[in-house]
Amino acid sequence: MPTPTTSLVRSPQKVSSLRFFFELDLSNNKFAGAFPMEVLGATQLTFLDLRSRRALFINNNNFIGSIPDNLGSTPVLYLTLANNKLVGPIPRSIGRASKTLVEVLFLNNQLSGCLPYEIGLLKIATVFDVGFNQLTGPIPHSFACLDKMQELNLAQNQFYGPVPEMVCTLRNLVNLSLSYNYFTQVGPECRKLIKSNRLDVRMNCILDLPKQRSAAECAAFFSKPRNCPDEKSFSFIPCWKSVQPNSLEPSDRRSMAPVAPPMSYGSLIPHRL
Repeated sequence: MPTPTTSLVRSPQKVSSLRFFFELDLSNNKFAGAFPMEVLGATQLTFLDLRSRRALFINNNNFIGSIPDNLGSTPVLYLTLANNKLVGPIPRSIGRASKTLVEVLFLNNQLSGCLPYEIGLLKIATVFDVGFNQLTGPIPHSFACLDKMQELNLAQNQFYGPVPEMVCTLRNLVNLSLSYNYFTQVGPECRKLIKSNRLDVRMNCILDLPKQRSAAECAAFFSKPRNCPDEKSFSFIPCWKSVQPNSLEPSDRRSMAPVAPPMSYGSLIPHRL
């Protein structure tokens, strides 16, 4: 049941109980109200937006409220909730989709809270974009397990702390966007990515790099208490054996073979079906 760009203001109800519900397109409309939780429970759903792939695109609407806790139940490969008004944290259940999720776009919402370490369980994910939100906290060390990651965008949030060196050694990483946050330190491997234009750390609080925030702006940010729940989880690395120091591949030795552009970003442009 594809829906063209219209002024619809309500989303489908009880769709998960439909026996032959395989396809639904909600993108690029004016849907409003709470996130359609029923959609994530539709176990027969193969296409949601559909581009002849297993995708769930509910972008470019006016959905409000939080991302449902059953997020990890979705069977889709491509999950795009971008350009809405979603609030609250990213559910920890996202880790349960570790065998399916390939591209995740949550950019340009109003999400807040800290990143759950379970994101690092997305072992086949190639794109993870949470740019332009209100997320905070350090980058979980579990991100070192995102071995297939090519595009990682955390820009325009309130993240802070040192950038984990293990993230900068991800072998398939093409673009790491960390600009307009409050990061305070980058190590040798991350500096190699900066030099090769694969890491953007503009407008942070890294003292010895150019194009950073002012000292006063950084001081004002860190003058307020900053903490995340379950802080011990941020040092947990679920794939520790595969990222031991002697197994890390220096960023300047990794293959830079051309990669196909991410499929999900095309859904952000109306009438691209």
